[in-house]
Amino acid sequence: MTQYLYPQNLKATANLWLWSLKDFAILSIAALLSVLIASVSRFILPLALTLGYGFLTIRADDTTVLDYIKYAVRYFISTQQHFEWR
Repeated sequence: MTQYLYPQNLKATANLWLWSLKDFAILSIAALLSVLIASVSRFILPLALTLGYGFLTIRADDTTVLDYIKYAVRYFISTQQHFEWR
């Protein structure tokens, strides 16, 4: 059985800068289309949505910004907290 030392025995996900490879590919294609749409029709909403997607998919320690937002909403809003006073 072959054991590789880098990266994590070749089981780690592929990352490119701050994004996973899948998110980076989606972001690149969306940015290209958004710039094309903005230059032709001066409609910048797709560019703003692409930038928003790029921000929400930034990865730090295998957790995205969107995951942090989901955890915060679940903790502060949707999940009941249980407090016991003694």
